[in-house]
Amino acid sequence: MAQPAFEDLVDTFEFLDDWEDRYRHVIDMGKSLPAMDDALKVPATKVDGCASQVWLHITDDGGKIAFQGDSDAIIVKGLIGVLQALFVGVPADQAAQIDAMAEMKRLGLDGHLSAQRSNGLRAMIARLQGAA
Repeated sequence: MAQPAFEDLVDTFEFLDDWEDRYRHVIDMGKSLPAMDDALKVPATKVDGCASQVWLHITDDGGKIAFQGDSDAIIVKGLIGVLQALFVGVPADQAAQIDAMAEMKRLGLDGHLSAQRSNGLRAMIARLQGAA
């Protein structure tokens, strides 16, 4: 089962009537993320495989996943917010067991992202699960 924050997001997406509203919600999630310090935007935190610039600074919070992220694309920054809802607080040894793409399907994201955005999302998930 996903994190409570992600379950809340699933409930919100079920409430929203159309994809345009869901898309705006993802964008709003990105806008609400705290700014990532530019000093953390280094090659080691850059996610390869994304069409846009993406950085994930992953840390250990008492054996649980924590991370900050940023992107130069507003929708990708929103996807970072979605991934935070899915992964933050998960015990590190359980992160690899999350079928993140199946969870994204629950939001309907699989059918509304371009191939490049989907590849970037997979790259971010791989980075998170690999770091855990």
